Amino acid sequence: MPAHKFVRLVLKYVLLAWIALIFIFPIVFMVISSFKPDLQLLRDSASLRAFLPVGDLSLENYSAAFDRAPIRLFMFNSVFITAVTVCLSLLLSSLAAFSFVFLQWFGRSVLMAVILATFIVPFETIAVPLLLIVNNLPWLGLDGFKTGWLNSYHVQIIPFIADALTIFLFVQYFRDLPTELVEAARIDGATWFQVYRRVIIPLSGPVIATAAILKFLVMYNNQLLWPIMVVQEETYRPVMLGLQYFFQLNTAWGEIMAYLTIITLPVLAFYLVLQRAFIASIASTGIKG
Repeated sequence: MPAHKFVRLVLKYVLLAWIALIFIFPIVFMVISSFKPDLQLLRDSASLRAFLPVGDLSLENYSAAFDRAPIRLFMFNSVFITAVTVCLSLLLSSLAAFSFVFLQWFGRSVLMAVILATFIVPFETIAVPLLLIVNNLPWLGLDGFKTGWLNSYHVQIIPFIADALTIFLFVQYFRDLPTELVEAARIDGATWFQVYRRVIIPLSGPVIATAAILKFLVMYNNQLLWPIMVVQEETYRPVMLGLQYFFQLNTAWGEIMAYLTIITLPVLAFYLVLQRAFIASIASTGIKG
């Protein structure tokens, strides 16, 4: 390898490593700080010692965090709400995108434009009207018929199943698929749902993984404003509301870091799993002649 190419390659990897360190520093600080007592944590935060596992390290912050808040319950709530929302969103959004791309029906271009226009509408502007709606909607559950969705799982799931970004991702991906596959399946007598299930979905691994990652991050990380408005009972609270427990009476920074470390693990695990699936699906997706 020529010297100038070697130097260019080294500089490239040094730059990429530096960028990676910039992004990973907050995570390193959070994890390292979760093992330190509050006084040492605050003292070390003014120097590079904040990123080093030095000093009086212990697991006391983790045990104290579990004592202060029902972390297991909050984790279950967040993972359950996020997982159900992601699964339903992928199903309904892919079906909607399939109809927009492959089916011919009146008004589909106008409806797609309306859906894309919702990108510019922040959730804060519709939160109060949505609260008034769900507060008066009927629901038939295990405990019988009642009016109002407050203090429940479905009030945190149903309003967020469909979103413009997920539909847009599927529409753009489906448009790039060869229409000859759909035409051949239809000639062979396949129904539209069979085309969707047996032809389109097996080729949609990359977009499914991408949409799942984005939807998971949005649902898991943004469970704050809406749950504050619709959930008063501890039984249905997600992890983001659990932070309130650590600012009551006295602020325990070490316990907060431990709590943040615990609730970050599902995000990292989900991303790593879906990233591998995303890469594998790209490698295996193709049209063989």
